[in-house]
Amino acid sequence: MWLTEFLSGGRKRTVAAKGSVTSGSFKNLEVDSSSQHRNVRVVAPYGVASVPPVDEDALIVPFEGGEACVGVLTNPSEKLQRGELMLYSQGGASIILRNDGSVLINGKRVEL
Repeated sequence: MWLTEFLSGGRKRTVAAKGSVTSGSFKNLEVDSSSQHRNVRVVAPYGVASVPPVDEDALIVPFEGGEACVGVLTNPSEKLQRGELMLYSQGGASIILRNDGSVLINGKRVEL
């Protein structure tokens, strides 16, 4: 315990927090939980970018002198089976990668 405090320079370390997105953009997200989180960076896998919409539940973690949103809590779609992937937007657009190798775009099967 004393070693952790010594290495952190006496700074109190924050922990992960769940909060609700209140506003923002890709570089300036705002999330409210038990405290207010401002200028939160959004972290995502390479090649995927999004700005979580207002009122989504977000997970905030400490990151390089600030904080980062590492994702939003999702409710798995009934359309998905274990191992499948769905990309979707707030407006309703979606792409589903099925286990059988097929691709659905907005519910329509795409033949390659």
